[in-house]
Amino acid sequence: MSKARRPKTLSAKRRRESRHSSTRPSFPEIYMKMAFLLARRSTCKRLQVGTVIASADFRRILAVGYNGNATGLPNTCDRDVEGNCGCLHSEENAVINCAEPRETKKIVLVTHLPCVMCAKRLINLGGVTRIYYAREYRNAESIAILEGSGIEVVQLPESES
Repeated sequence: MSKARRPKTLSAKRRRESRHSSTRPSFPEIYMKMAFLLARRSTCKRLQVGTVIASADFRRILAVGYNGNATGLPNTCDRDVEGNCGCLHSEENAVINCAEPRETKKIVLVTHLPCVMCAKRLINLGGVTRIYYAREYRNAESIAILEGSGIEVVQLPESES
């Protein structure tokens, strides 16, 4: 005669879920890892940056980008001038690749804090509610611009990404 199994109690279920959630990566962590993988495709000599644009519920990736020269041009920088190497920025490429309407709520994950011009491009993309970044950029002026436009800016520590 087999013994009937007792159903798990709610407290046992909660304990199991909390153990699982401590090792379960969040969607921002997952997509930031993807941004770092995309950055490895960069052809810029100075800085490798990757961007992921996701739906606000994290269920869809809407666009990706990494920094480098324009399609069809040599896979290298045009010149060796810091901040003026001629490469398109990763955020710029992601915005170009994003076909979602302005009304669609979006989350942006970037390996580095966007520069001022990329911040303005992301504002003009429309629907961006939050930007996660892992590494600082040499100029942090974009934070005030983004927050002034109602976009939340969150640094996701690299150890978590």
